[in-house]
Amino acid sequence: MKNKRVLLSVIELGGYPDFSSIYRRCGFTVETVTSVRNATRLLKKITPQVVVAEFNYQSDFRDRTSSLETLMAVLQRLPDTRVIIFYEAEYAHQFEKVSSRFPVHKALDFPVDEVALEAALRAIPA
Repeated sequence: MKNKRVLLSVIELGGYPDFSSIYRRCGFTVETVTSVRNATRLLKKITPQVVVAEFNYQSDFRDRTSSLETLMAVLQRLPDTRVIIFYEAEYAHQFEKVSSRFPVHKALDFPVDEVALEAALRAIPA
């Protein structure tokens, strides 16, 4: 997938619109997975320009707040990959703990503003 602008969409819970048409309109080839485990497996094969993922707060984790932290740790070895996160506003304080430790290009709370999402994608250099 060299020379292509690839966007990796990690949809664990979903429940929001399919933004694939926005991703493609912004010039990205879209790869979609349904778990962080599948995302980390795919990241061994591809280097996306963008990863779009959800922050799903999980209070039952002892050592982290969500599986997003696992994904972000893997993405540290891809410093040119930008990350866009969707999150529930009620868990903003928990998300801040993650975003303070890992670089996030844009964080959008639900319901996701499609104009803001497209603007964030267009701000990523080709």
